[in-house]
Amino acid sequence: MANLLIEIGNTAVKAAWSDGSVLGKTFRYQGEKVMEFIASLTDKQLPLVMAVVSARAINAEEEQFLNSVSQYLILLDPAHPDVLSPYGIPDYLSYDRASSLVAARYLFKRKSCTVFDLGTTLTVDYLDSSGRYLGGNISLGCRTRFKALNRYSKSLPLVDMPSEEKFPGDSLTGSIESGVISGIIFEIDGYIRTNPENIVIFTGGDAIYFAKRMKNSIFVVCNLGLMGLAIITDDYVKKNIQ
Repeated sequence: MANLLIEIGNTAVKAAWSDGSVLGKTFRYQGEKVMEFIASLTDKQLPLVMAVVSARAINAEEEQFLNSVSQYLILLDPAHPDVLSPYGIPDYLSYDRASSLVAARYLFKRKSCTVFDLGTTLTVDYLDSSGRYLGGNISLGCRTRFKALNRYSKSLPLVDMPSEEKFPGDSLTGSIESGVISGIIFEIDGYIRTNPENIVIFTGGDAIYFAKRMKNSIFVVCNLGLMGLAIITDDYVKKNIQ
């Protein structure tokens, strides 16, 4: 029987069915009715295990519902930190970020890695060749930077990510677009230069956008967090379900 993986992020929900550590069909939802979205996925088929990684704590009512639409439930959220303890990842990391690191270890065994998650935030994490977590950084993501410029300045308009940007910018809007996009590219380049021997992995909603603009060799794994969740779920099945 298949397992169902749910990743509740800051701005969207991603989901996928999995068989062992292999992902199947994926889904994306952006809205307030998260439990209704999950219900629609389980309407015709109940998963053996439902694994949910969430940026926020799952409340008691939500947990009761999730238990009702799955045979076994795994929660990775602030209220259930014990699930990740066997993986040697610090408990101060967000659970979606930790799940991505589990996948990076699995995909790039015996390779040191720099993992960039480009979404609401820009996170950078380092793994050595043994899979040991070395630390990481957090800064603002691309759209968050655009919103911050608009919010904290009285004269700058809100702009969105351009399909193409001109460097340097030759208008007010173009200057904002070029400043934010180029700033992130320079930032990423700086991180890569600190560990040039590392495998570089991009994930997150803006991964493909920035990978196209990089000169370095990049591995883009858009569903890295879901892959990590599949691995965690498969480990759980092997350990607890005969």
